[in-house]
Amino acid sequence: MPGVDLKDLDSRVFDEFRQRGADSERLPRDILDESDEEVIERLQLREANFLKRAAVMLFHPAPDRFVMEAYVKIGYFRGSELLYQDIVEGDLFTQVNRTMDLLYTKYTKALISYDGVYRVETFPVPREAMREAVINAIIHRDYASPTTIQIRVYDDKISIWNAVQLSPEWNAGQLTGEFSSKPYNPRIAYAFFRAGMIEAWGRGIRRIVDICKEAGNPTPKWELESGGDGLWLRFPFSAEYQVADSATTPKTTQEQEKTREKTREKTREKILTLIAANPSITTAELANQLEITAKGIEWQISKLKKMGVLERIGPARGGHWKVVAKDE
Repeated sequence: MPGVDLKDLDSRVFDEFRQRGADSERLPRDILDESDEEVIERLQLREANFLKRAAVMLFHPAPDRFVMEAYVKIGYFRGSELLYQDIVEGDLFTQVNRTMDLLYTKYTKALISYDGVYRVETFPVPREAMREAVINAIIHRDYASPTTIQIRVYDDKISIWNAVQLSPEWNAGQLTGEFSSKPYNPRIAYAFFRAGMIEAWGRGIRRIVDICKEAGNPTPKWELESGGDGLWLRFPFSAEYQVADSATTPKTTQEQEKTREKTREKTREKILTLIAANPSITTAELANQLEITAKGIEWQISKLKKMGVLERIGPARGGHWKVVAKDE
């Protein structure tokens, strides 16, 4: 990776890596005293005078500047409609932690029960199984592909899509069986192993199945996309969880939904009025003037585009909006 030096990498990530490695005993305690350069050499992340791409993925604060779409996208869907989404950027270790945090604080809901005086939280997918799945996707992704990791959350399942290059002798149905570990990105996998975040024996997929089984959850399903360039992993929610979740969720009345839709319509009208007055206005400026979130503005603009009343002319930077007249 020409043009990237050790000084461009994030020392905070090195510190966290050293601590993880020492705590997991995958690295000797004296790793805590090693320099960032020594860590790079230990992980074999240098080729002559250049850092390898894996070094940028693991320790650079913005690897997507160098490797296309090197981030995780999470969205909440109801049917085919995207309700809200997040993009998780940063080094690969941060992507794992931030993705897990979002999935279990924003995108899924725990059912609460009590074992005596102890509070018990039950999520639709066991946390450890999901962590294995997220790490697996990040480690084994084909980073030459121009498509990012996608995590789609629904009311009854979570689906993870990842660009992959499976070994010719494998197929999606064989992934849950016994096979030797052949990481697609061996330097990245090695760093995650030394940090104590994965096993060395290729048991991540088997562990996902076993954890779900022990929790009484349905067995996850792997499906290779037509053409073989992408792999779907789907975690179906148990029927018990869906029933209990629907019982704890207040029913939205038709009147409440009508009121919400009227509010949305008024917001869209205000957006069109502001754009008509200033076609170069940014989403940040719209959010500030209407006092709603930037993601809310993006959702409304997406809706207006689908309705055919708003078009984007030119690129995101330097372009402008066009309000389409009714006769057009």
